[in-house]
Amino acid sequence: MRATLLSVAVGIASLCITSLARPQQELIRDEYSPSSPAFQTSDRCFVCHNGASLPSGLQVTLGGDWRSSVMANSGRDPYWQASVRRESLDHPRSQPDIEDECSICHMPIARYHSRVNDKKGQVFAHLPLNAHRPGDTEAADGVSCSVCHQISTQKLGTPDSFTGGFVVQGPQSDGTRPEYGPFDIDPGLRTVMHSSTEGFQPTRGDHIRSSELCATCHTLITKALSAEGTEIGSLPEQVPYQEWLHSEYRNRQSCQDCHMPKVDEPAPIARILSSNREGTKRHQFIGGNFLLQKLLARYHDELAASAPAEDLAAAAERTQQYLQTQAARVTVSEPTLAGGKLTAAVTIQNLGGHKLPTAYPSRRAWLHVQIRDRTGHPVFESGALNADGSIQGNDNDRDATAFEPHYRVIRTSDQVQIYESILEDAQHRVTTGLLSAIGYLKDNRLLPEGFDKTTADAQIAVHGDALEDPAFTDRGDQVLYEVEVDPAGAPFEVVAELWYQPVGFRWAMNLKSYDAVEPRRFTGEYASTSSENATRLAASSARMR
Repeated sequence: MRATLLSVAVGIASLCITSLARPQQELIRDEYSPSSPAFQTSDRCFVCHNGASLPSGLQVTLGGDWRSSVMANSGRDPYWQASVRRESLDHPRSQPDIEDECSICHMPIARYHSRVNDKKGQVFAHLPLNAHRPGDTEAADGVSCSVCHQISTQKLGTPDSFTGGFVVQGPQSDGTRPEYGPFDIDPGLRTVMHSSTEGFQPTRGDHIRSSELCATCHTLITKALSAEGTEIGSLPEQVPYQEWLHSEYRNRQSCQDCHMPKVDEPAPIARILSSNREGTKRHQFIGGNFLLQKLLARYHDELAASAPAEDLAAAAERTQQYLQTQAARVTVSEPTLAGGKLTAAVTIQNLGGHKLPTAYPSRRAWLHVQIRDRTGHPVFESGALNADGSIQGNDNDRDATAFEPHYRVIRTSDQVQIYESILEDAQHRVTTGLLSAIGYLKDNRLLPEGFDKTTADAQIAVHGDALEDPAFTDRGDQVLYEVEVDPAGAPFEVVAELWYQPVGFRWAMNLKSYDAVEPRRFTGEYASTSSENATRLAASSARMR
């Protein structure tokens, strides 16, 4: 899967409010052995897995790459914290279960240790994060090294493994715990790691390269709740794995192939006693959430970030560059002019292996189109970005109860083609509350190659007029612009850009009404960085002959 932003990998740093009280947690708990700690925090890994140098001068720092990734900062994400608080206030009777579920993939080590002690996972007991408070170091470690590398093959790829249903491998008969990687490890090196980590044993496990491993936390099925806490429906909140399965990419590339860049030369995986290996992967987990990395860099101490601010800023820039080169392609047909009407077709193609955008539904992409006269002056514009992060002409940014439909033809500047998912509650109203949502009023997110919208199952279905639009397929979406212009301005040029936001304006603004620390903090941070909460993914232009 390429960077259709949004993946993932990285979607982890988005909200994961999911199905409540699942029995597989007992299976995980029974495999815990107090004499052999289930996890160690990432600082124990950095000693050996940072600072490897190659003859070319390239540094391979697996720990350093990870520390500025969204995976490492899943527990620090201020938008996630604010959203969990919002859901807890909306559904106060379910707050313990909400915190337990949302900590599975955002604070997995702390949550795991709570469960083995017959307690539910907590979020707010760890906030604000304090490195000197027991349990906070584990909570702050996010999706740490020993979480992913200890996931066993049990249940992978099955529905039971989704929504954080991964199974951590239990200790072997000698008390050691296997940590899986993609390479065969020399016995001597296994001994070094076993000694330095107090019982963890490097073990080859090819499943560490599989998309099914990622799917455990990046497939989230949310249970909708009434105010009384009773279940009233469900929502396929994040399903990039299922989208990938329904595309041609299932036979081409795994999640890791796109979201973990390959080192272009043989490289070691550790800085001591390690030989160079083909296929070493950087642990950058590039996806679509550059906003989190920018916020961590700017509000470094307030959000208790451990990576240096300059590393986080560099990671945000790397994420944006990745999206700008890997996510999409835009083309514009040669404009024609007849009877004072200019006509041009804009085609947008998704270059990734899942929908664009995918995962957390706050994400949106949209077309910004200008028609310029012969002097370069704009005579028409649709989809301009405002300074506050809203989109000009977007009904949903103007009114929380409305939204822009999917367009086949755009004729006026207040019509904007936005590729997004719009949630509906039990009363068929627009909502951004995940635990209130039972379905989608609109889902016209761009499809990956090979995705047949007519055979897609309910979890990954297209919703709204895009389902019937013959120009909306796995090969892209074509939007026709028919605009009245003064012929005296000819020849005209049409400039089309595809833009993207990790957190859309409405999703942020709907948090402002919640009088709690986390929503207040995030909306303030959002306002201060709103102009940076967007990036251009692709652009093209065409001029009349």
